[in-house]
Amino acid sequence: MSIHYTSSGASLLTRRKFLYTGGLTAAGAAVVGSVGLVESKHPVIVRIEIPLRRLPREFDGFTIAQLSDFHYEDHFSVVPIRKGVDLVNELRPDLIVLTGDFVTVPIVEYHRGNGYRFAKNSGPCAELLSKLRAPAGVFAVLGNHDGESDPSYVVHALQRHGIPVLMNRALPLERDKARIWLAGIDDVLEGRPDLAATLSKIPSGEVTILLAHEPDFADQVVFAPVDLQLAGHSHGGQIWIPGIGAPWLPQLARKYPRGFYQIGKLALYTNLGIGTIRMPVRLNCPPEVTLITLRTLEPSKRT
Repeated sequence: MSIHYTSSGASLLTRRKFLYTGGLTAAGAAVVGSVGLVESKHPVIVRIEIPLRRLPREFDGFTIAQLSDFHYEDHFSVVPIRKGVDLVNELRPDLIVLTGDFVTVPIVEYHRGNGYRFAKNSGPCAELLSKLRAPAGVFAVLGNHDGESDPSYVVHALQRHGIPVLMNRALPLERDKARIWLAGIDDVLEGRPDLAATLSKIPSGEVTILLAHEPDFADQVVFAPVDLQLAGHSHGGQIWIPGIGAPWLPQLARKYPRGFYQIGKLALYTNLGIGTIRMPVRLNCPPEVTLITLRTLEPSKRT
């Protein structure tokens, strides 16, 4: 397996750079904050090859672009989403997947019962995402913020702009008479997820890629016949301090917060997302466009 990072403008702080700018001083915090504001608007491309043991040879080299966690809000800068869409289209992937959180519901408004008011933001977000193009299609699942708003409204907004939402269902992807499956589950925290129902129509032995917003759900997925889970949710913490990690991570994103993990036979990739919540700042967690290339894992030969 190989991982390659390609920056489109953002540069990551090393531990030395962080300390040099005075990361623990007030002046340093101002410098780091300004870096974080800039970084939050410049997506990077992460290229990764993931071998899957059961992958048909016909799908060797099949590419999947992943975007996640857009968090469209009123008075929101659309720059990261537009840049992300442009980067994905330039990559010309076979398939595009969107792993949730199209809107933001502030926690105070959620507890006041006003989450539904923020579902309207899914419309302009979906309009931006409608410019995505891929031969095998563009598919989405919902995230926890979508579930905290009005999930049916969000689903309708996406589907009105030509983006199907996989709610506890799977569909086949075919290539040269070979087949794999793309599955999507309702949000684990705020929806009605049903993994058994999601996978029920998939024949035994066929490769399955699962879209599930929360990465730590992988600890349950690992017991199911799923080969690869694609997740988001964490934002990588938005701030990642070299040598320390993220000061804060959300529920169900604390064990697998960023990048690639191999959990038994399950491969998991956690995308850092495009948008932000609480503060419009990212530090060492730039907005991410992931380009995944699937590879057939040849069985080891006995001698």
